[in-house]
Amino acid sequence: MLQKNDIVEVEIVDLSHEGMGIAKVDGFVFFVENALPNEVIKMRVLKLRKNIGYGKVEEYIETSPYRNDSLDAAYLRTGIADLGHLAYEEQLKFKQKQVADNLYKTAHISDVEVLPTLGMEHPFAYRNKAQVPVRRVNGQLETGFFRKNSHDLMPIDDFLIQEKDIDALINFTRDLFCRFDIKPYDEKEQSGLIRNFVVRRGHYTGQMMLVLVTTRPKIFRVEQMIAKIVEAFPAVVSVIQNINDKNTNAILGPEFHTLYGKDVIEDQMLGNTYEISAQSFYQVNTDMAEKLYQTAIDFSELTADDVVIDAYSGIGTIGLSVAKQVKHVYGVEVIEKAVIDAKKNAERNGIINSTYVADSAENAMAQWVKDGIKPTVIMVDPPRKGLTESFIRSAAETGADKVTYISCNPATMARDIALFEELGYKLTKVQPVDLFPNTHHVECIALLTRI
Repeated sequence: MLQKNDIVEVEIVDLSHEGMGIAKVDGFVFFVENALPNEVIKMRVLKLRKNIGYGKVEEYIETSPYRNDSLDAAYLRTGIADLGHLAYEEQLKFKQKQVADNLYKTAHISDVEVLPTLGMEHPFAYRNKAQVPVRRVNGQLETGFFRKNSHDLMPIDDFLIQEKDIDALINFTRDLFCRFDIKPYDEKEQSGLIRNFVVRRGHYTGQMMLVLVTTRPKIFRVEQMIAKIVEAFPAVVSVIQNINDKNTNAILGPEFHTLYGKDVIEDQMLGNTYEISAQSFYQVNTDMAEKLYQTAIDFSELTADDVVIDAYSGIGTIGLSVAKQVKHVYGVEVIEKAVIDAKKNAERNGIINSTYVADSAENAMAQWVKDGIKPTVIMVDPPRKGLTESFIRSAAETGADKVTYISCNPATMARDIALFEELGYKLTKVQPVDLFPNTHHVECIALLTRI
């Protein structure tokens, strides 16, 4: 019988949806970090549960031809690039298989081809947003990332998947805060001032926003520090302070103060200009988000007579991208600030045929059905938990010709598609898109048409 710390030789037979190697031995399914299919390893048993175990590679006996040996293990240990040890072309195949497997297992769909994943030419330095913890390590203020399943900070200078200007601003600000002897947050002691640096950058404009997340309002000599930051980085047009005094894993607290410049940055997507605030939802990979949204628009085959519902509309990026091609866009978003931003973004881009409401998607959809609004196309981009049953039933009740589903979680998407199919829709197209290269996350577009 296997026990903790035993070392056994195993073959890796598959990858989990989170990119962990899977091995089967003595009735256990083991999950092993940094292990790829067809690799033979000596595995140390770390943890055993009823039928599941966790293991660690002690030695590689045979390695995969698709292993990327150049990846620094820190990116795996922190989860920054938890698929970075797999060659990029194979990552794209893995994500295509994830989508197909979920559709088959959950919705019993095998007759619709899942197209090859759309990938990036250069799958690094793509993130336009960083959220980096600040802690004391070996007596010094450091920035980096937490080791997986812990609150131990690993200092990192090059985050691999963040835009290089963002990394440079974080490292400069870290060194500046060291010089000015600003105290980093200590979770155990509940002491110190600076918790996180959050940076946003406009992909096309280059404008940058720096958010200083602190435990209390006063930052000693903050004007001097900001002057040095702006001198070194003229692209910084906004410095915001966010106060988070709670013992919580949430990065941002409710209170924001603009310390320098504007309280937003601007960027473009598919020809429209958007204002992005510290708390706005905005896709972190602009290049691939444009491909994602354009594919969703192409799937929808929109005409000038179409009435479109944009559910989970955020600051309006999807709905406003299609507004000039259709009769009217109705958007719903639960976050009131995002709805205000969507209305401003419509005005900024000269769009007069859009209506945005602050409500839950299911409430708004039910109300629109009551009001007799008859959409021809429903576009949804829900969070990881997917759609609610009440939303899906209200959507089907509208009789819309098409539902274009943008998903960041193939499992919940497959569940929702199964219910849409029960209610008279048929899945016709599926396209995975790699918004998060070198990580296990996959976005996907599915087109459902009314039978």
